[in-house]
Amino acid sequence: MDYLSLILLSCALAMDAFAVSLCKGFSVKRLNLKHYCIVGAYFGGFQALMPVFGYIIGLSFASFVASIDHWIAFILLGFIGIKMIKEAFENEDCDINANQFNFKIMFSLAIATSIDALAVGISFAFLETPLFIAVLFIGFITFVFCILALKIGNKFGVFLKNKAEFLGGAVLIILGVKILIEHLFFNA
Repeated sequence: MDYLSLILLSCALAMDAFAVSLCKGFSVKRLNLKHYCIVGAYFGGFQALMPVFGYIIGLSFASFVASIDHWIAFILLGFIGIKMIKEAFENEDCDINANQFNFKIMFSLAIATSIDALAVGISFAFLETPLFIAVLFIGFITFVFCILALKIGNKFGVFLKNKAEFLGGAVLIILGVKILIEHLFFNA
């Protein structure tokens, strides 16, 4: 996977955490450095960690599915993308716990928003993606997006929440199609 695709993938994966961070920002009257650090560390850290677990899982059976790896990546990315687009059209308000930043709440939100990254990590094993670079991009971009979302949510509200999820889903679908086309038509 080339660097531009990794950056786009990282941005797409960050959109769930971005949407949750918007809600968190909206629910807090006054943000401080602690809020930014907590949100960035939890969401960025888990988004970076989950692909590693997925990669390890993917490596365990990558040799068995080498001939169809591009189809698996396409299906995984497409499924995650469709799920994100579907969620963008659901009319959800911010969670009642949005103004809480304790371990239990942040841990569960970080896990929930990074499950997609686990599935993407599985596809990294099939595509022989450089894991270290991918994890750095995913973690850093999610960290930055969540800090920005916290500030945006605090200043302007959550009107971008559904748009972010839709955009993230569309990017994942496009990347899945790109991977499939490259393997079907441009690999000898």
